[in-house]
Amino acid sequence: MKILALDSTAEVCTAALCDDKRLIAEITINTGNTHSETLLPAVEQLLKMSGETVDDVDVFACSTGPGSFTGVRIGVATVKGLAYGKNKSCVSVSTLEALAYNLRGFSGIICPVMNARRSQVYNALFECRDGSLVRLCPDRALSIEKLDSSLADNALPIYLCGDGYDITADGFKKTKCQDVPHRLRLQSAYSVAMCALEKYASGDTLSDTELVPIYLRPSQAERERQERLSAEK
Repeated sequence: MKILALDSTAEVCTAALCDDKRLIAEITINTGNTHSETLLPAVEQLLKMSGETVDDVDVFACSTGPGSFTGVRIGVATVKGLAYGKNKSCVSVSTLEALAYNLRGFSGIICPVMNARRSQVYNALFECRDGSLVRLCPDRALSIEKLDSSLADNALPIYLCGDGYDITADGFKKTKCQDVPHRLRLQSAYSVAMCALEKYASGDTLSDTELVPIYLRPSQAERERQERLSAEK
């Protein structure tokens, strides 16, 4: 079963093509370029080099959030466009769960963190047990200080990953974290594909029209509009 997976929720843009668990090809771009300019060309190049076409894909998957509002929308819109009218399954994957999958071979608490601005991170906690991830809490947005306090007394090794790695590690005052190789801190479309494969096996799929972005809080524009309306009242 061919799976095409994408992630454009943070600075990294990544696409992968898999045959079940086997990685066929993966492209990761970390140049700071706009994902609207790089994601679709990356997919086209990926398929061309693999000798496949969009019609050969059985399942379309992408990280649907949390993350950059624009980045999340670009990834979702790209998958919806590729899958449109093909009557193929789509799978929505949590960005944080896919990040945690990068470290599934580690033993301890996996703590993906994404920079949510305003001294906050998007976060979820997972425990890695015998190579499998067990979710400990839902995806959330919280302050680095609060996350630090919640982890301070944990006896298990703690591993950070995600684009909030540096600001979180620097902001922690009570929690000691283990070092994680830089490549494993970044989004990986292969991890998105593997999370999608598990969800597909359990029947957790969507149509192209049902696939939507998932935001944990309002965008800046929405917040400013609400503040303006409240001030006018």
